Amino acid sequence: MSPLDVLLAENACRAQVLAAAAAVDGQDYAGLVRLFTPNATLARPDGVQLVGRQAIFDAYAARDPDRLTRHLVCNLAVSVQGEGRAVASCRILLWSGRRSDPHTPRGRPADGMQQVGEIDDWLVQADGQWLIERREARFSLWRDAGAA
Repeated sequence: MSPLDVLLAENACRAQVLAAAAAVDGQDYAGLVRLFTPNATLARPDGVQLVGRQAIFDAYAARDPDRLTRHLVCNLAVSVQGEGRAVASCRILLWSGRRSDPHTPRGRPADGMQQVGEIDDWLVQADGQWLIERREARFSLWRDAGAA
């Protein structure tokens, strides 16, 4: 791969990782699963393994629709592993709240629970686009600001 091809691949993979966070936060689960290969595996922080687009969709669609999330993605690094393969790693700061809470000029109140996690994605290039083939997500730190 040329240096330009590597840069283009890195940029495309970063875009997929960020698009996945935006899809979850926007409750666009159909859009989320289109970012994955048909037989993708998603390992959730609780250890549950979701296999395939339908399983991923079903798990996210079963979430409480009133739950409001914001995944703040940082330290996103992509390593192109060769033609058509890459690994992306990032840190996540997850805040959540309730969509039903009144929206104020300061936004909605956040839940007391704050979590920091990591996501590792293995991506493959298929039909001219990069797709997530495997995702491993885990939490490393949490704080319950609402606890006494």
